[in-house]
Amino acid sequence: MRKIKFLTSAILMLFFVGLSAQEEQQQSERQEGHTNQNKFRQLYDEFSTPNQYRTGAGAPGEAYYQNQADYKMDIVLDDKNTKLTGKETITYHNNSPNKLEYLWVQLDQNIRSKNSPAQEKNPSKMNPVSSPERFTNQFLKESFDGGFNIEKINHNGKPLNYTINQTMLRIDLAEPLAAGESYTFSIDWWYKINNHVTDRARSGYEHFPEDGNNVYVIAQFFPRMAVYNDVEGWQNMQFWGNGEFALPFGDYEVNITVPADHIMEATGELQNRKQVYTKDMLKRYEEAKKSFDKPVIIVNQEEAEKAEKGFSNKTKTWKYKANMVRDFAFSTSRKFVVDMMNTDVQGKEVMAISLYPKEGNPLWEEYSTRAVATTLESYSDQTFQYPYHKAISVHAKNQGMEYPMICWNYGRPDENGEYSDRVKYGMISVIIHEVGHNFFPMIVNSDERQWGWMDEGLNTFSQYLAEQEFGKKYPEAIAPLGQYPSRRGIPSKIVPYMKGDQQFIAPIMSNPEQVIQLGNNAYGKPATALNILRETVMGKDLFDHAYKTYANRWMFKHPTPEDFFRTMEDASGVDLDWFWRGWFYTTDNVDMGVKSIKKYYITDKATKEGAEFLERYGAKPEDMEGIYVVEEGSEDFEEAMKGKDPLENASTLNEYLMDNFSEQDRAGMKNPKYFYEITFEKPGGIPMPLIVEYTYADGTSEKVTYPVQLWRKNDAEVTKAIASEKEITSVVVDPDLETADVDVSNNSWPQDKTTDKFEEFKESLDN
Repeated sequence: MRKIKFLTSAILMLFFVGLSAQEEQQQSERQEGHTNQNKFRQLYDEFSTPNQYRTGAGAPGEAYYQNQADYKMDIVLDDKNTKLTGKETITYHNNSPNKLEYLWVQLDQNIRSKNSPAQEKNPSKMNPVSSPERFTNQFLKESFDGGFNIEKINHNGKPLNYTINQTMLRIDLAEPLAAGESYTFSIDWWYKINNHVTDRARSGYEHFPEDGNNVYVIAQFFPRMAVYNDVEGWQNMQFWGNGEFALPFGDYEVNITVPADHIMEATGELQNRKQVYTKDMLKRYEEAKKSFDKPVIIVNQEEAEKAEKGFSNKTKTWKYKANMVRDFAFSTSRKFVVDMMNTDVQGKEVMAISLYPKEGNPLWEEYSTRAVATTLESYSDQTFQYPYHKAISVHAKNQGMEYPMICWNYGRPDENGEYSDRVKYGMISVIIHEVGHNFFPMIVNSDERQWGWMDEGLNTFSQYLAEQEFGKKYPEAIAPLGQYPSRRGIPSKIVPYMKGDQQFIAPIMSNPEQVIQLGNNAYGKPATALNILRETVMGKDLFDHAYKTYANRWMFKHPTPEDFFRTMEDASGVDLDWFWRGWFYTTDNVDMGVKSIKKYYITDKATKEGAEFLERYGAKPEDMEGIYVVEEGSEDFEEAMKGKDPLENASTLNEYLMDNFSEQDRAGMKNPKYFYEITFEKPGGIPMPLIVEYTYADGTSEKVTYPVQLWRKNDAEVTKAIASEKEITSVVVDPDLETADVDVSNNSWPQDKTTDKFEEFKESLDN
C-alpha cells in the first residue's frame, strides 16, 4: 500500500505544478492587456469609495447630513374652473457643510406646459388605423397648458431673482447660505388642473358627466425643494415623466379651501375635525377608533349620492399638519364614501382609511380598507414599525400613485356593480403596492428620479410578501385558489422578459427615462431577483435580517443603490457581488442544464484511459496497484468487466479497506455501487446556485444544492463526480423553477420530449 500512497502524492505534486504554470500563463495574459471578466470579481470598479458620509458597510457615516425643507401653505381649489391657487412659505435648512450660492426648486407641473419639451420626447408615427378618440387626441386637440404660473417669489417682502429651466427653478441668493443656516422665502402660484383620465397623469381630476362632479387627486401641486446631498450636490435632473421624485424631508402646515360639501383626506393630521366633520361623521369616527376587525362607514353611499346633487357655493378650509414627511398630497370631492378601521401595528394604533365614489362599490367597501391594514402590518414586520398615524387609499380611475400617508388606486366594477377576479385582485394588489410605498420611498427615501428600481423594485418585492399574507388573513377573498395570485415576484413570471429581444431590455441599473419596458425593468425583475435572493441564495433568516437592517439604517434618510447592496452583504455575511452584477448591472439571463451523464464502475484492471492518465504524469500502470474507473459502454468496459459483476467493488479496494480500517470503521462507511460523472452546462450569463433533484431506481429522490461558487472557475460548464448506493434514473436541474431559468428544455436527463410549437399549431388546425 505504500507504493499507492507514494505515487498518489507524486501525481498530486505534478497536478499542482501544472496549475502553477496555468496561473503564470493567466498572469502573463493579464499583463498583455486582458482584464478580469470573472463573474465573481468584486464590484469595486462600479462602487464609489466609502467616505465619512457613507460607510463601506452601507450605513450612514459619522458626517452624514441631509437638508430639510419646511412648508406653510394656503391652497384654494376652484372646482368650477378646475384651478388650483397656492401661497407657500418655505424655510430651507442647510445642514450640509457647504455654502449654497443658489437654491433649486422643482416645478413638476411644468411638464404639462403647452410647450414643454417633454411633450415631444417620444417618437411618433402614422398608424394605419386608429380609433376616432385616439386620432383626435393625437392630431386635432390643442395641447393642454397646465404648467405653473409663478406670480411672485419674495424674501422678507422683497422680490428674488430666479430662473426657470423647464421643470426646475433656480433662486439666486444675494449672499451664500452658510452651513448650519436657514433661509425663508415665499412663492405665489396657480395652475389649471388637468384631467388625469384623458392624459394618464399621476395627478388631476376625473370628471363624472352623469352627475357633473369631479374627483380630485392632487399631487406635485406646489413648488417643491430639490434634494442637496453628498452624492449629487443638487439633484436638479429635469422631470421628463418616468423618473419620479427626489425630495427632502420637512414639516408641513397646510390649509386647503374647497367647496363646503366636499369630503377630503390628505397627508398629515387633521387639525380641525370638529369644524369640517358633521356630528354623524364625528360619532362614526369615534366608533372606527374602537373597531379593529371591521371597517366603519363614516360617510355612507346614500349620503354621498345626496351630496353629488348639491354643488355648494360656500367653502370650508381643512387644516393639516405633518412632521418629517417628504411630500404632501390630498384628495377631495363631494362624491366620496368614506370608511375607516383601526389597526394594531406592533402595538401602535394606525387608522386605515378608504375614500371612493359610489362607482367603486361594492368592491371597495369590501376590500380596500382591509388591504390597507394588512399592508401596514406586513411591511412593518419586514422593516420597521409604521411611524405615521394613518394610511389612506383613494379610488381613482386608471391610477396607481403614492404619497406620504395617502395613495390613489384603480379597480372599478362595471355600471352594474359586477367585477371579475382580474379586477378584484388588480385592485387589492395596487392598494397593497401603493400603501407599501409609504415605506419605500416615503420613509426609506431613495432617489426615484435616478433609480426607479430602488423604490418600485423593493416595494414590489415587499408587495409579494404582503399579498401572500393578505391571502392567509382573508382566505375567503382568494377562494378557491388557496394562494394569492401574485402577478410579480414569482421567478417563472419574469422569464418571458429576460429571454426577450435584447434591444428592448436594459439593465436594472438604468435611469427610468432610458428604459423601454419600465414595468419589467424597475418592478418585476428586481422584485423577482430579491425573491430568489431570499428563497434560494441567502435563505429567509439571513435575508430578512439584512433587509430589515437596511430599512432601519436608512429610514428618514437618502440611500443610494450601493448603500443597499453593501448593507445586504454586511448584515448577512454573504458575498453577493456576483448576484448584483448579474441581475442588476447586465441583461444576462439564467439558463442551466444537464449536458451529459456518464456512468462508471470500478475495477482493478488497468484501462487504456487510466494508463493515458498516468502517462501524462510520468507513471505506468505496472508501477501501482490502482483503483480504475471505467465508463459503461466504453472501449475498455467489456474487457475490464470480463467475469466480474460490475456492482462488486474491486478486490484491491477491499484489500486496502481491510488493511487500513477496523471492522467498526468499515461498518460506518458508505457502500456506493454506482459512480457517475455529470456535466452541467450554463448557457445563461448569470451564475446561480445549482439545484439538482436526483431520482433513483427505487422511486426515492433527493434535492442537492451546489453553491454558486461552483461556476467561479468555469462559467460555461462544470462536472461533478457522484458515488451513489442507488442507481440514478433521473436528473432535473431547478425542479421547482426557483431561478427564473429561461430555457427548461435542457434541465432534465433523460431529456423531456417537447413538441415543436409549429407542430402543435398544425395539430390544432387538423383537430
